[in-house]
Amino acid sequence: MDPSLLLMLSSLMQLQNTFEPSSSSINDNNAPLLFFMLAAALCHAAAIYSHKTPNSDDDDNNNSDFNATNNNLLYNNLIISDRMRALDPHLRDTQFRTTYGLSYPLFTALLEQLKPYIPPHTINMPLHSALAMVLHRLSQGHSARAVASQYKADPWMVAKITNMITRVISTKLHPYYIGIPSGQRLLQTIQGFKELTGLPNMCGAIDGSHIRLHKKPNDEVIYKCRHNFYAVVLQAVSDHRKVFWDVCVRAPGGTDDSTHLRESSLFEKLTSAQVLMDSVITIRGHQLRPYLAGDWCYPLLSFLLVPFSSNGSGTPAQNLFDSALIRGKSVVEQAIGLLKGRWRMLQDMNVGLSHAPQTIVACCVLHNLCQLSGEPEPFMCRDPWENGPAARTTDSDKSISYFGETSRQALLEDFQEGHQRVSMR
Repeated sequence: MDPSLLLMLSSLMQLQNTFEPSSSSINDNNAPLLFFMLAAALCHAAAIYSHKTPNSDDDDNNNSDFNATNNNLLYNNLIISDRMRALDPHLRDTQFRTTYGLSYPLFTALLEQLKPYIPPHTINMPLHSALAMVLHRLSQGHSARAVASQYKADPWMVAKITNMITRVISTKLHPYYIGIPSGQRLLQTIQGFKELTGLPNMCGAIDGSHIRLHKKPNDEVIYKCRHNFYAVVLQAVSDHRKVFWDVCVRAPGGTDDSTHLRESSLFEKLTSAQVLMDSVITIRGHQLRPYLAGDWCYPLLSFLLVPFSSNGSGTPAQNLFDSALIRGKSVVEQAIGLLKGRWRMLQDMNVGLSHAPQTIVACCVLHNLCQLSGEPEPFMCRDPWENGPAARTTDSDKSISYFGETSRQALLEDFQEGHQRVSMR
């Protein structure tokens, strides 16, 4: 209770103790009743006052109402202060990761990267407060209304600032953190997958993931996915470090993985040989360009290899090869699990459908920022078991599908021979 209210109650009690009927028009029967009525009213006012007044002991200048009420160390006025920097780094960063999804040094680095793209006059609060609010929403998965109640802001303002910051992250920062590997980076990625799988020239793993929509869309049929909820599809390609190097959010939840791939800009770049052509090797007389590892929901192509079977029904050699390929493909599943585990907004997308793609891509950028910076990996949020239909081969795919078949067979024979040599040692 507020000290001033306590003082008022104390004074009232003293008044009651010294109250003389002869000095007042109030009679003996009504005086106690009046006292207790006033005391009850003051207690009720004190309860309301203490409930509505935020604790501002750690607020340096009390000029912001946008306080994270669930953690009194993380008031927005303190976020970029010397006092915050002086806190124990382990304690501070642990609390920051819990509230904002990343450590304090990473928060300040991200803040500096955003400053050139968000002038102060475009938002009605300090940028560090706005970024903290948006990261809190993305990491906790809260709606604009829930965040508004915590930060004492209007829901429409929370939504507006969320859309502004995710748009900047997904467009302006995207090229710095997500890009198709080439040159030395491509060679390092290939080597990383070789150490993981034993297969040469693998440069990425591809998978699709359904991002659940909080609200039912108008066109229910095309957004309802095979897991029986409404969603949009994220297509993601990651390297061996679980870092995304390509993402695409272009299809509603009812779209299968192979169709989404064909509609993506990555497919056009791969089929026209614009990318992943600077490390072609020869395997048993067949040229093998850098390729992606996928599952049976994707077509077999010269740049995308999939298992011989989905249930282990192939020959022993084929099953051995499939195990190695799936081991490589599993890194993108882990990357998506980390993405959804750290940015829980992607477990139940409660932004408008028109803003969902940029929000998802922004979370992918933030995921890469955390992975590349060595942030501790959060608990994974695994997708439901994949049970989609096998991919179909279109007429336009036939030539690159043939090269996919010959490349996979050559890899199988080379992998089997290498495995036999190791077994004989």
